[in-house]
Amino acid sequence: MEQLAQFFKALSDETRLRIMMLLTQGDLCVCDLMFVLDEPQSKVSRHLAYLKHSGLTNSRRAGVWMHYWLKEPVDNVHRAQLDFLRGQFSHLPQFRMDREKLLELKKQGGCKAMMKFKAARWSKGHPARAKHAPLS
Repeated sequence: MEQLAQFFKALSDETRLRIMMLLTQGDLCVCDLMFVLDEPQSKVSRHLAYLKHSGLTNSRRAGVWMHYWLKEPVDNVHRAQLDFLRGQFSHLPQFRMDREKLLELKKQGGCKAMMKFKAARWSKGHPARAKHAPLS
């Protein structure tokens, strides 16, 4: 019963609920979530840590960025709750807008934060080309 209560506590925050819905789309980088949620890295990471400590997500490091995904449910109750979230909440306006923003980001080739990071590193190595470094 304690795990079920923790599951619902984790979803009691709008940002964490939005993150959970986005993670139903698959593995996401913190920078992807920052872009979609339009929130700073510190806030997104704090909520991701809460979800991870609640046993709802897993993570791995890829360079300077962390990637998160939904953890496989430990029992049928958790599986049913995740299925409910996917099935009943995905049509709500905020979640639909988040999903569309994520899809648009993926069409553009990935995370804006990562592209800016790569552009900054590239321009430092090539000062003459700094004016031409891609920013988006």
